[in-house]
Amino acid sequence: MTEPVKCLVWDLDDTLWQGVVLEGDDATPFPAAVAALRELDERGILHATASRGDHATAVAHLDRVGLRELFTVVEVGWGAKSASVRRVADLLNLGTGSFAFIDNDPVERAEVVAALPEVRAYAAEQAGSLPDLAEFQPVTRTAESARRRQLYQVEAGRRAAEQAHDGTAPEFLASLDLTMVIRRATATDLARAHELTVRTHQLNTTGLTFDEDELHRLSSSPDHEVLVAELTDRFGPYGTIGLALTERSGTTTTIKLLLTSCRVASRGAGAALIEQVVRRSLAEGRRTLAEFAPTEVNRIMLVTLRFAGFEVDRDTGDRLLLAHRGEPVSRSGHIRVRTETAH
Repeated sequence: MTEPVKCLVWDLDDTLWQGVVLEGDDATPFPAAVAALRELDERGILHATASRGDHATAVAHLDRVGLRELFTVVEVGWGAKSASVRRVADLLNLGTGSFAFIDNDPVERAEVVAALPEVRAYAAEQAGSLPDLAEFQPVTRTAESARRRQLYQVEAGRRAAEQAHDGTAPEFLASLDLTMVIRRATATDLARAHELTVRTHQLNTTGLTFDEDELHRLSSSPDHEVLVAELTDRFGPYGTIGLALTERSGTTTTIKLLLTSCRVASRGAGAALIEQVVRRSLAEGRRTLAEFAPTEVNRIMLVTLRFAGFEVDRDTGDRLLLAHRGEPVSRSGHIRVRTETAH
């Protein structure tokens, strides 16, 4: 299966618009490029730039033509464009395997692909047809995906506040006034829950994916529980950022899948969600187990489980079964957690 593109990085001059802004050209945007920008934005695909020129001049022209708000990150300068793509990926906390790059210059495209072979590159004249390609077709569309850009733009405000904060990292987390709401998934949550299973790879314990029908069946099963987690802070909502699927059998509750969005990697959301799953299990008089399937990118979730009080009970080589050793370990004191009963 083709990995969906999560971020499209644009060259500007003679790709997004006709002409070179720094040379005084009028630089009118290409209608096909603008149409693609807007269509992909509505699908939840982020846009960024990696372009040559003066940053202030480029931003001013983006404002002038009414396109600035569509770009989550604007990288303009004189260095290698592959370096710009890497910086965008770091800022968005996304893997470059989910990135695409569009540029009118074949040399620039070749430079990016040579440095980052996982990035898909396209010629400028392909801009209008990008929405038709399989890699630009999200598996599902939700209300949350339609406002993904706004969520990331709010995140930029958080990053700026963090950089300006002169205290410690824990003090900054405490200042965010984080609140997590954990509840059983309802029918209206299932599209987003499905989207999380196919989009989230790093902060994911097993990598299992479920379509909406499977999630509906599991959420209706007396032997399973599907939990979703929403997070907010003083800047606004993060949206639905976490999912846990558990299975009850005999005297145990097994975490079959637990994941959190990469956008909240530094917030301790995974630890908070794990802690609540353990508490729910203990309240039912059950021992908590967790399955873990190691991949190249999800080791951080094994570390999170270990810090949460889980120890390896069985290792089959390609999969671990971990068992919780007792009382829940609270490592998320900076997050106020509220559990709700689904209506």
